[in-house]
Amino acid sequence: MSQLVSSLTNLTDFLMYFGLAIAFLLVFKALFTRITPYDEWRLVKEEQNTAAALTLSGAFIGYSIAIAGAASNSVNLIDFAVWGVVALVAQIIAFFIVRFGFMPKLVERIQNNEIPAGMLMGAMSVAVGLLNAACMTY
Repeated sequence: MSQLVSSLTNLTDFLMYFGLAIAFLLVFKALFTRITPYDEWRLVKEEQNTAAALTLSGAFIGYSIAIAGAASNSVNLIDFAVWGVVALVAQIIAFFIVRFGFMPKLVERIQNNEIPAGMLMGAMSVAVGLLNAACMTY
């Protein structure tokens, strides 16, 4: 019984970090779907748009990787929150870099369900998330 109690001593910390991570994901979804000129959620749910699904999935995975890195390297909850915001900004910047730098017609291509465009955007989001997480090792 003492092993169980000992294992659960940090449950409160886990719940605070996990709760903040889930809140970050919800905020990220709200912001990401607002900064894109198309509604990924509607494209995925109503039109079964695979390109939009790949874009949104990659963005979620990339951001989750970044906030996982922030959580595992943070010294406290405030530190985690600060780096979670930094990760969020980096993911948003990645979208704009792809949209305006690599693929100026990204918006139209996603709306037209062009799978390669969705794959590229999703992959860039995951790549940025990995770089984010790696750079948060201080």
